[in-house]
Amino acid sequence: MTRHTLAVLVENKPGVLTRVAGLFARRAFNIHSLAVGPTEHEEFSRVTVVVDVDDQPLEQVTKQLNKLVHVIKIIELDNSASVQRELMLIKVRADQSMRTSVLEVVDLFRAHVVDLQPDALTIEATGNPDKLTALLAALEPYGIREIVKSGVVGISRGSRSMTERALDRVTRTA
Repeated sequence: MTRHTLAVLVENKPGVLTRVAGLFARRAFNIHSLAVGPTEHEEFSRVTVVVDVDDQPLEQVTKQLNKLVHVIKIIELDNSASVQRELMLIKVRADQSMRTSVLEVVDLFRAHVVDLQPDALTIEATGNPDKLTALLAALEPYGIREIVKSGVVGISRGSRSMTERALDRVTRTA
């Protein structure tokens, strides 16, 4: 199985996310990450889905997604033609004796401390999944207490936006 990142532009309406995620569930595909949020046009939302699946079943799911009424456009974000990032918050054990060492790791990965307690630090890090995995490995010896990840979001390289392309298509057919 191969990991694929899909950007799905949908109408910003209740229940659309459930329908999109349900399509993957009905096919028994495990969604690795799912992120959704508004776009530069308030009538649209963008769903980023990362899924492990072979090419042929992915094509079938994409065709079925395109049949959903509120789905406007779907593109696969290729790693070389897009920028993809993930946000992670990590709570690490960091008493006075090890705090300096933990802060050195944080600086090395260009992460930020967002909360400081007498026995713990909460770190905010953004980057591609490989960078975040490496950060976790570097922090592991200090004692990771909790991890929260946002899921991958991505955007195509270049000047055109996914939303502009969809709007061009909609206005041409109207």
